[in-house]
Amino acid sequence: MNILIFAGSTRAQSFNRQLAKVAAKLAEDAGAKVTLLELSSLDIPMYNADLEAQGTPPDVIRLKQLMFDHPGWIICSPEYNGSYTALLKNTIDWASSPVKGDATWGQGTKPFAGKVVGLLAASPGGLGGLRSLEHLSPLLSNLQCWVAPQQFALGQAGSAFDADGQLQSDKHTESVRSVVSQVLWATKRLQP
Repeated sequence: MNILIFAGSTRAQSFNRQLAKVAAKLAEDAGAKVTLLELSSLDIPMYNADLEAQGTPPDVIRLKQLMFDHPGWIICSPEYNGSYTALLKNTIDWASSPVKGDATWGQGTKPFAGKVVGLLAASPGGLGGLRSLEHLSPLLSNLQCWVAPQQFALGQAGSAFDADGQLQSDKHTESVRSVVSQVLWATKRLQP
């Protein structure tokens, strides 16, 4: 089972990138084949319809293919000003934009439709990025994703990880594992 995991941050010490690595390890331990995507590895500009009219950037096509090839995803979303990041929104906007005249990517929902998506968040605040997940869930549902009901927002993330990037609390690890398990369970049952 192929699972795509990524964080909506490119910051070197991002709590959400650390959380994505924890989720990836748990998914691999459960038997999944994991692609841990670093959004910084893609050369994707800010979405602009005029720029798109000149041609969809190659890394956007690469992103669409990666999303399409993985029936299950886990997204780790930072929270900026009570919502998800501009980076994450821009990534979704490009991936969902149809490529005019392209037989493969002419439908914007193709990378999203039927995907099982688990949501995680980490934040130094007490709510752990919960508000970002509340905004992200309907966006993904609108793109025809099946959003797993089990979610986890890691509060006080500045003290939650050890020096090796692992969660210090067994309770937190189990919360992440429960999201991963639900994504794997639903993906197995919902993929064609």
